Amino acid sequence: MTSTQVREARIPSASPSEFTFDPETTALLVIDMQRDFLLPGGFGESLGNDVGLLRCVIEPLAALVSVAREAGIPVIHTREGHLPDLSDCPPAKLRRGTPSQRIGDPGAFGRILVRGEFGHDIIDELKPIEGETVIDKPGKGAFYATELSDILASAGITTLLVTGVTTEVCVHTTVREANDRGYECLVVTDCVGSYFPEFHRVGLEMISAQGGIFGWTAPSDDVVSALSATVPTSATR
Repeated sequence: MTSTQVREARIPSASPSEFTFDPETTALLVIDMQRDFLLPGGFGESLGNDVGLLRCVIEPLAALVSVAREAGIPVIHTREGHLPDLSDCPPAKLRRGTPSQRIGDPGAFGRILVRGEFGHDIIDELKPIEGETVIDKPGKGAFYATELSDILASAGITTLLVTGVTTEVCVHTTVREANDRGYECLVVTDCVGSYFPEFHRVGLEMISAQGGIFGWTAPSDDVVSALSATVPTSATR
């Protein structure tokens, strides 16, 4: 038996144009799928948000993660949060929000957005498996004050499939950071979410505007199809 592998993946339906990538230099980035943001009764809901608008991302994203793992695409997870003493949280961020609902305050799932607390961790449905990288970031973007650049460079990664929450904040910031660093980015449209549908729609349009000013967008079904075609298949003798 021999094995063959398609080296180039193609997504003809991507916006603003066909997106092609080499699976060997591609990583799947899963941004901030944390309990504080996604669980009913958590920090996100305490601010008056409908967490159902984020939870609709879970099923398609779990399917995409599964296919990426099968295709040998590295899966990198991020978590937004701060040290217990909040020394890495700037005053402008720490003061944001209603008193008693700020970073570091007690929440339904522990201190809000503090590393090591139950709410800070990733939801069970998307729990990282052994060997997958988890980046703890103190800011909105995944590159700021983290080891992400070094990890991608050492693995020879040049393309990012970007997923997670929220579309217009941490996802958008990360894509802009990645674009400035020369990475090709494709944002998976139904694997990112926002508490605000209009922000979600406009955020996606901004990414692919003007011929792909920050990157490309495509739905998960098309990304899964492209990745599935790269999974090694057995040929008859």
